[in-house]
Amino acid sequence: MLWHGRSIATLITAASLASCTLIPEAHPPGGVPAPVPSATPTPVPPPPSALLLGVRAGPAIESLPLGNGRASAALRSYIESCPKLTARNDASGLTRAYDWADSCRAASSWPALDAPAFFTHYFESVQVGEGRTFITGYYEPEIAGTRTVQTGFGVPVYSLPADITRGWPDEIPPEQRTGTPPLGRIDESGKFVRYHDRAVIEDGALANKGLEIGYAADPIEFFFLQIQGSGRLIAPDGTVMRIGYAGTNGREYVGIGSLMRQRGLVGGAGQYPTSMQGLMAWLRENPEAGKAIMRENLSWVFFRELTGDGPLGALGVPVRGQSSVATDPNYTPLGAPVWLGVDRPEANGLWIAQDTGGAIKGANRFDTFWGAGPSARTIAGGMTARGNALLFLPKGTLARLNEK
Repeated sequence: MLWHGRSIATLITAASLASCTLIPEAHPPGGVPAPVPSATPTPVPPPPSALLLGVRAGPAIESLPLGNGRASAALRSYIESCPKLTARNDASGLTRAYDWADSCRAASSWPALDAPAFFTHYFESVQVGEGRTFITGYYEPEIAGTRTVQTGFGVPVYSLPADITRGWPDEIPPEQRTGTPPLGRIDESGKFVRYHDRAVIEDGALANKGLEIGYAADPIEFFFLQIQGSGRLIAPDGTVMRIGYAGTNGREYVGIGSLMRQRGLVGGAGQYPTSMQGLMAWLRENPEAGKAIMRENLSWVFFRELTGDGPLGALGVPVRGQSSVATDPNYTPLGAPVWLGVDRPEANGLWIAQDTGGAIKGANRFDTFWGAGPSARTIAGGMTARGNALLFLPKGTLARLNEK
């Protein structure tokens, strides 16, 4: 899975993500109220989903400008999604696996040049909730790196350590041990402790343990690659090593872009914009302070070498530049076509939901994937847009849902 738990735009300005709950709400003064005794257990509400939020009919698909060139790429991605789409449960509650069977059977032989007609023939558009969308962007970074340590390439890329496990620290009382235990390790005394944070790892806690699968040249570039969760190491001789997310240290993620804005380091009247490029410029021109602020993000991402022609998304198929989006599967069926009409024209058109992300939560929240290379980096690094979103669902879905 392509982790990209925080898109570049999320990293830069978490405050703008109105549809994402990134920080738990504080308890009111006086602490948490004691529960009111009741003879009848309080029913557990069902998880949020598009079905519970509500959907209604969107415009006729033939009325949408599908001929903008994106439909052919979307059809190719849809074909790749079909083996998963027709065999998985839909957390949104909108569709059943076999609802997609007819369109998937037809897709593989449908002429790419006539892709708009395919979507018009097999799908209907629906709006989830109010339909208003907020989108960001992510990409597959390309940075200088090698398989072996060399002069100028000394930033280690670690594989997932075998000693990472789950457990409860002693300081957490038994009555508070609910849910999934945190990640950590067993220390020399046999006690479970939280895993090494970013600073400790950078200072060599994992060095010379056989975990190095590569070496990057630039710690700042590697920091941003970790946020994306997938990327390419380009060696001086032109050879490429593709790496992807293998796990994390389980420590707290902190978006340094938000910190830098709060501290007046970027944005406002300053010379550094709040884009990824602006953050990098400040970090390079303030190396010691930059190192310290990057270390405030305690999270560390471990990697594995990837094969194949593209990074894998949460659906288990390759994500494609300008064709794949990450979404919240509680509101968008993974594998479904998504229509975006937003205030950034380059993002308008048809996409396929093939990935998820830790900060991509809520209805009509999407993270657009732009591929690799300088252009992808520039677009994803500054991508924020608002507008409207539609889902394309198999014809008859809305009528079936309305019968319930």
